[in-house]
Amino acid sequence: DFFNERIRKNAFQTVWRTAEEKAAGWTGLEDPLDTDFPYASYALGRYLLFSLRIDRKSVAPSLLRLRVTEAERSKLLETGQKKLYREQREAIREAVRLELLGRTMPVPSFFEICWSVPESTLYFCSLSDKVFEDLQAIFRDSFQLTLAPYVPWDPPLPSEGQTPQRGAADVNGALSPYKSALPLGVDPLMIGREFLTWLWFKSEERNGRILIPGAGESEVFFIRRLVLESGDGEYAETVVCQGLHADLKEGKEALRQGKKITAARLRVAYDNTEWEFTFKADRFHFQSVKLPTIPEGEGEQIDREGQLLERIDLIEKAAGMMDLLFQSFLKRRLSNDWEAELSRMQKWILSSSGGN
Repeated sequence: DFFNERIRKNAFQTVWRTAEEKAAGWTGLEDPLDTDFPYASYALGRYLLFSLRIDRKSVAPSLLRLRVTEAERSKLLETGQKKLYREQREAIREAVRLELLGRTMPVPSFFEICWSVPESTLYFCSLSDKVFEDLQAIFRDSFQLTLAPYVPWDPPLPSEGQTPQRGAADVNGALSPYKSALPLGVDPLMIGREFLTWLWFKSEERNGRILIPGAGESEVFFIRRLVLESGDGEYAETVVCQGLHADLKEGKEALRQGKKITAARLRVAYDNTEWEFTFKADRFHFQSVKLPTIPEGEGEQIDREGQLLERIDLIEKAAGMMDLLFQSFLKRRLSNDWEAELSRMQKWILSSSGGN
């Protein structure tokens, strides 16, 4: 079996007694010490479930400076030199650093992975760019596949479904490739912010209720925290609004000044199921997801597997709801009705912020 062979090839190997600063490899999802994957323990239904473990070592700069100073003085006494050459100092520093690393215990981190091969879909539990780069490298080496972050406005990759990425999902969690290349005049760097700003407007238009064509009524509420931004790079200006209530008038005043929402804490409901998460608009990222409570089973293996499958289903549905909401927005954004929608949004912003 190709997968079984490849995941074992790049299973995590300890670096406790080496001078390497980082080690990465695959482990079991529920057992971080499982690197043998007996009986295909990673397989559950149509999913492959495992974790990426990354161990990192570091030496405190103050400790390194102290030990280097000690080593340099010892070298001067040993050789009788009055001053060390630059090459000597560099060699001493590197030798001391490697010695300290070899005696330092690594700090492990674990990142869960849910991979549905039939849908070319992979969910990865980290938003760190550095960690994602580590994942891309080891995934390519393990499975000869290239991972690409998913955003629904990107054009499809020319890989005929071989690159894992999330497609648009219906509310039942069924995934299908969503092909969307933005026309000229629509900025792909800003479309996510436009979407989240529009979503706030739509959520207040009917007290949280938003009709999704073909799917029915959903509910979206902006709660506790908003992040808005204008400008770019060193000229970017950010406003953070937070509180227990969703009025968030400071946020609407920031909208009046031309800022767009980059992140928001959302409560989304559909079909008697409710999720809460922070949504980051620029990359279509989900953070601090709070899923509906799953009833505890009796502790049997079949119950545990059922709970895992239900948890995956809830994650897929949450992602699918945001995909559908974005599709609804994009259809409106590219239609002839967009100017009228912008006019309604502007009236909402002015009335909410107290503008004239």
